[in-house]
Amino acid sequence: MNRKGILLVVSGFSGAGKGTLMKELLSRYDNYALSISATTRNPREGEVDGREYFFRTREEFEKMIAEDALIEHACYVGNYYGTPRAYVEEQLSLGKDVILEIEIQGALQIKKRFPDTLLLFVSPPDAATLKNRLVGRGTETMEVIENRLARATEEANGIEQYDYFIINDDLDACVRQVHEIIQGEHSRVFRSLELITEIRSELKTFQKG
Repeated sequence: MNRKGILLVVSGFSGAGKGTLMKELLSRYDNYALSISATTRNPREGEVDGREYFFRTREEFEKMIAEDALIEHACYVGNYYGTPRAYVEEQLSLGKDVILEIEIQGALQIKKRFPDTLLLFVSPPDAATLKNRLVGRGTETMEVIENRLARATEEANGIEQYDYFIINDDLDACVRQVHEIIQGEHSRVFRSLELITEIRSELKTFQKG
Protein backbone atom coordinates (compact mmCIF):
# COMPACT_ATOMS: atom_id res chain seq x y z
CA MET A 1 0.00 0.00 0.00
CA ASN A 2 1.41 3.36 -1.03
CA ARG A 3 1.13 6.15 1.52
CA LYS A 4 0.40 9.58 0.08
CA GLY A 5 2.51 12.39 1.42
CA ILE A 6 1.23 15.13 3.72
CA LEU A 7 1.43 18.78 2.73
CA LEU A 8 2.97 20.69 5.67
CA VAL A 9 3.18 24.42 6.14
CA VAL A 10 5.69 25.72 8.68
CA SER A 11 5.38 29.39 9.59
CA GLY A 12 6.81 31.52 12.33
CA PHE A 13 8.08 34.92 13.26
CA SER A 14 11.10 36.05 11.30
CA GLY A 15 14.02 35.02 13.52
CA ALA A 16 12.19 32.06 15.11
CA GLY A 17 14.73 29.64 13.61
CA LYS A 18 12.29 27.77 11.38
CA GLY A 19 14.80 27.55 8.51
CA THR A 20 17.40 25.90 10.75
CA LEU A 21 14.72 23.61 12.15
CA MET A 22 13.65 22.44 8.70
CA LYS A 23 17.22 21.83 7.52
CA GLU A 24 17.91 19.71 10.59
CA LEU A 25 14.68 17.76 10.08
CA LEU A 26 15.63 16.94 6.48
CA SER A 27 19.15 15.92 7.49
CA ARG A 28 17.88 13.40 10.07
CA TYR A 29 14.95 11.84 8.24
CA ASP A 30 14.58 10.77 4.61
CA ASN A 31 10.85 11.07 3.93
CA TYR A 32 10.67 14.86 3.76
CA ALA A 33 10.97 17.20 0.81
CA LEU A 34 11.42 20.93 1.33
CA SER A 35 9.63 23.02 -1.26
CA ILE A 36 11.70 25.94 -2.54
CA SER A 37 9.82 29.22 -2.67
CA ALA A 38 10.11 31.91 -5.32
CA THR A 39 10.75 35.47 -4.14
CA THR A 40 11.48 38.94 -5.43
CA ARG A 41 13.76 39.85 -2.51
CA ASN A 42 17.50 40.16 -3.05
CA PRO A 43 19.69 37.15 -2.15
CA ARG A 44 21.53 37.33 1.16
CA GLU A 45 25.23 36.54 1.31
CA GLY A 46 25.80 32.86 0.55
CA GLU A 47 22.32 32.21 -0.84
CA VAL A 48 22.09 30.48 -4.23
CA ASP A 49 19.27 30.67 -6.77
CA GLY A 50 17.43 27.34 -6.80
CA ARG A 51 18.75 26.28 -3.40
CA GLU A 52 17.41 28.70 -0.76
CA TYR A 53 14.94 30.41 -3.13
CA PHE A 54 14.15 30.92 -6.77
CA PHE A 55 15.07 34.60 -7.06
CA ARG A 56 12.84 36.35 -9.58
CA THR A 57 12.17 39.89 -10.72
CA ARG A 58 8.80 41.42 -9.92
CA GLU A 59 7.81 41.08 -13.59
CA GLU A 60 8.76 37.37 -13.66
CA PHE A 61 6.87 36.72 -10.44
CA GLU A 62 3.73 38.45 -11.66
CA LYS A 63 3.85 36.31 -14.81
CA MET A 64 3.90 33.19 -12.60
CA ILE A 65 0.82 34.49 -10.80
CA ALA A 66 -0.97 35.09 -14.11
CA GLU A 67 -0.14 31.57 -15.33
CA ASP A 68 -1.41 29.95 -12.08
CA ALA A 69 2.04 28.42 -11.56
CA LEU A 70 1.93 29.07 -7.80
CA ILE A 71 -0.25 27.35 -5.21
CA GLU A 72 -0.01 30.44 -3.00
CA HIS A 73 1.68 33.81 -2.97
CA ALA A 74 1.86 36.84 -0.70
CA CYS A 75 3.64 40.14 -0.28
CA TYR A 76 5.79 40.40 2.86
CA VAL A 77 7.86 43.47 3.86
CA GLY A 78 7.71 44.79 0.29
CA ASN A 79 8.59 41.56 -1.57
CA TYR A 80 6.62 38.75 -3.20
CA TYR A 81 6.95 35.16 -1.96
CA GLY A 82 5.23 32.14 -3.49
CA THR A 83 5.23 28.34 -3.82
CA PRO A 84 5.68 26.75 -7.28
CA ARG A 85 2.95 24.19 -7.94
CA ALA A 86 4.67 21.48 -10.03
CA TYR A 87 7.31 20.38 -7.52
CA VAL A 88 4.85 20.09 -4.63
CA GLU A 89 2.38 17.93 -6.56
CA GLU A 90 5.13 15.63 -7.83
CA GLN A 91 6.64 14.99 -4.39
CA LEU A 92 3.28 14.33 -2.73
CA SER A 93 2.45 11.73 -5.38
CA LEU A 94 5.75 9.98 -4.59
CA GLY A 95 4.76 9.67 -0.93
CA LYS A 96 7.02 12.44 0.37
CA ASP A 97 5.85 14.77 3.14
CA VAL A 98 6.33 18.17 1.53
CA ILE A 99 7.31 21.07 3.79
CA LEU A 100 6.50 24.64 2.81
CA GLU A 101 8.23 27.30 4.88
CA ILE A 102 5.98 30.31 4.32
CA GLU A 103 4.34 33.14 6.22
CA ILE A 104 0.82 33.27 7.58
CA GLN A 105 -0.95 34.81 4.57
CA GLY A 106 0.24 32.05 2.27
CA ALA A 107 -0.38 29.36 4.89
CA LEU A 108 -4.04 30.28 5.22
CA GLN A 109 -4.41 30.44 1.43
CA ILE A 110 -3.15 26.87 1.17
CA LYS A 111 -5.32 25.64 4.06
CA LYS A 112 -8.37 27.07 2.29
CA ARG A 113 -7.51 25.39 -1.02
CA PHE A 114 -6.20 22.14 0.51
CA PRO A 115 -8.05 21.50 3.83
CA ASP A 116 -5.91 18.44 4.68
CA THR A 117 -2.80 20.63 4.97
CA LEU A 118 -1.05 20.50 8.35
CA LEU A 119 -0.14 23.93 9.74
CA LEU A 120 2.71 24.34 12.28
CA PHE A 121 3.75 27.66 13.81
CA VAL A 122 7.28 28.04 15.21
CA SER A 123 8.09 30.62 17.87
CA PRO A 124 10.99 31.51 20.17
CA PRO A 125 10.22 31.29 23.90
CA ASP A 126 9.68 35.05 24.27
CA ALA A 127 9.78 38.39 22.43
CA ALA A 128 13.18 39.38 23.81
CA THR A 129 14.75 36.24 22.31
CA LEU A 130 13.10 37.03 18.99
CA LYS A 131 14.58 40.54 18.85
CA ASN A 132 18.03 39.31 19.91
CA ARG A 133 18.01 36.71 17.12
CA LEU A 134 17.05 39.30 14.50
CA VAL A 135 19.76 41.70 15.62
CA GLY A 136 22.30 38.89 15.93
CA ARG A 137 21.91 37.86 12.29
CA GLY A 138 23.58 41.13 11.28
CA THR A 139 21.99 41.02 7.83
CA GLU A 140 19.41 43.81 8.11
CA THR A 141 19.11 47.42 9.21
CA MET A 142 17.32 48.34 12.43
CA GLU A 143 14.51 49.78 10.32
CA VAL A 144 13.92 46.40 8.67
CA ILE A 145 14.18 44.66 12.05
CA GLU A 146 11.55 47.00 13.49
CA ASN A 147 9.32 46.24 10.50
CA ARG A 148 9.73 42.51 11.14
CA LEU A 149 8.83 42.95 14.82
CA ALA A 150 5.75 44.94 13.83
CA ARG A 151 4.82 42.18 11.42
CA ALA A 152 5.29 39.60 14.18
CA THR A 153 2.76 41.50 16.29
CA GLU A 154 0.22 41.15 13.46
CA GLU A 155 1.04 37.47 12.92
CA ALA A 156 0.53 36.70 16.61
CA ASN A 157 -3.18 37.35 16.10
CA GLY A 158 -3.46 34.50 13.58
CA ILE A 159 -1.61 31.73 15.44
CA GLU A 160 -4.82 30.12 16.69
CA GLN A 161 -5.65 29.12 13.11
CA TYR A 162 -2.68 26.71 13.08
CA ASP A 163 -2.84 23.04 14.09
CA TYR A 164 0.29 23.06 16.27
CA PHE A 165 2.31 25.73 18.12
CA ILE A 166 6.00 24.81 18.49
CA ILE A 167 8.44 26.56 20.84
CA ASN A 168 11.93 26.50 19.32
CA ASP A 169 14.15 26.83 22.37
CA ASP A 170 16.13 23.57 22.21
CA LEU A 171 16.78 22.67 18.54
CA ASP A 172 17.26 18.94 19.11
CA ALA A 173 14.05 18.59 21.13
CA CYS A 174 12.16 20.75 18.64
CA VAL A 175 13.21 18.58 15.67
CA ARG A 176 12.09 15.41 17.44
CA GLN A 177 8.79 17.00 18.42
CA VAL A 178 7.99 18.10 14.87
CA HIS A 179 8.88 14.68 13.44
CA GLU A 180 6.66 12.91 15.98
CA ILE A 181 3.75 15.25 15.20
CA ILE A 182 4.01 14.59 11.47
CA GLN A 183 4.31 10.83 11.83
CA GLY A 184 1.32 10.82 14.16
CA GLU A 185 -0.70 12.70 11.56
CA HIS A 186 -0.29 9.83 9.10
CA SER A 187 -2.46 7.69 11.39
CA ARG A 188 -5.39 10.10 11.28
CA VAL A 189 -8.39 8.37 9.69
CA PHE A 190 -9.19 11.14 7.20
CA ARG A 191 -5.66 10.86 5.78
CA SER A 192 -6.04 7.10 5.31
CA LEU A 193 -9.34 6.84 3.45
CA GLU A 194 -7.73 5.36 0.33
CA LEU A 195 -6.01 2.68 2.40
CA ILE A 196 -9.21 1.98 4.32
CA THR A 197 -11.11 1.53 1.06
CA GLU A 198 -8.42 -0.83 -0.20
CA ILE A 199 -8.53 -2.92 2.98
CA ARG A 200 -12.32 -3.14 2.80
CA SER A 201 -12.12 -4.29 -0.80
CA GLU A 202 -9.55 -6.98 0.08
CA LEU A 203 -11.66 -8.23 2.97
CA LYS A 204 -14.68 -8.60 0.70
CA THR A 205 -12.53 -10.57 -1.75
CA PHE A 206 -11.42 -12.92 1.03
CA GLN A 207 -15.03 -13.46 2.09
CA LYS A 208 -16.05 -14.38 -1.45
CA GLY A 209 -13.13 -16.80 -1.69
